[in-house]
Amino acid sequence: MKNFLSDKKYRIAASILDCNFLELNREIKKVMALGIDMLHLDVMDGSFVSNISIGQPVISRIRQHAGLKLDVHLMINNPDKHIDSFISAGADIISVHVETCPHLSWTLRHIKQCGAGAAVALNPATPVSSIENVLPYLDMVLIMTVNPGFGGQAFLEEMLPKIKKLKSMLEEYKKSSGGKRKILIQVDGGINPETAARVMAAGADIFVLGSALFNADDPGIVIRKINEILV
Repeated sequence: MKNFLSDKKYRIAASILDCNFLELNREIKKVMALGIDMLHLDVMDGSFVSNISIGQPVISRIRQHAGLKLDVHLMINNPDKHIDSFISAGADIISVHVETCPHLSWTLRHIKQCGAGAAVALNPATPVSSIENVLPYLDMVLIMTVNPGFGGQAFLEEMLPKIKKLKSMLEEYKKSSGGKRKILIQVDGGINPETAARVMAAGADIFVLGSALFNADDPGIVIRKINEILV
């Protein structure tokens, strides 16, 4: 498996969904210069979610020019049909939605066998119990703190207990597996300096910044404030 995780306690991922796509290269270089850890790439198919976003050709181009880990979030139906091509395009980690994978353990095993990190994403209404039986195959769990499909939504406060519940589940799993593996918790949706503090307290490890970063007058101030929280 690719080493897509650093040794940092907390990590910041920049979601390009809200960037200026006419200036994609410039936008990515701008946030890279701010010291983010990962690029979060939302792939939408217009079926599982209403919008359509980017695909393999764009990710392949980003891979050629971005020296960061690429965290690809597949908000698509039938992800099994496309996993190989997204890994070939340059994905370091792939998140699939539990709601779209009838054979989730097979899907996650396949991602890992292809050399990428395996993650599962949970919509707000999907319970953490849905992944209890696939923990051995996971490197990361993505908790959606908005309903997926478009950027700029308000953070759902009711997701904080869900993050805490997941954290407890993963800690118990780590103990039972001899403490050898840590499964990270990523949170995406409405993350900004205010909500990041509560999300961190609930147990998150990776914080996805989208509109709060790309729509800011000074993205550097946003990153600085987040880093002051994540200590």
